[in-house]
Amino acid sequence: MDIQKYYKKIFYFCCSRIADPGIAEDVTQETFLRFLEHPEYQDDEHELQYLYTIARNLCIDAYRHEEPEPEPEELPHPQEEEWIDRILLRDILQQLPEEERDIIVMRYVSGLSVREIGRIYEVSWFSMNRRIKRILGKMRTAFEKGGLE
Repeated sequence: MDIQKYYKKIFYFCCSRIADPGIAEDVTQETFLRFLEHPEYQDDEHELQYLYTIARNLCIDAYRHEEPEPEPEELPHPQEEEWIDRILLRDILQQLPEEERDIIVMRYVSGLSVREIGRIYEVSWFSMNRRIKRILGKMRTAFEKGGLE
């Protein structure tokens, strides 16, 4: 397995679930260690699926132990509207069901193809493509309304 090929994708996935990049990096490294410790995971067809599953479980464990992020005293970004939009988008992502959030992160943060995500969730490319479009539509509507209800 080419670790460099998947490392960045798994790291971005962990960063989307854990606020602290240092902890996200630790979780990413632990993901690969656990993957390499178990030869039964090293199946060319499913190695990416195993990596995301391990990373997801480790992120859940890390999230349980993570301290809440302190509130910023002032806006760190000069363009206040853009900053507010980013916060709203982050909030909408956090309010999505976990599986939908993971799909969006895999697609737009980790850069996986629709086909690769479909393999991870064991559905066809067509089915996953429709699912992503439905999730994006839901997010777009929520963004226009100012958040999910």
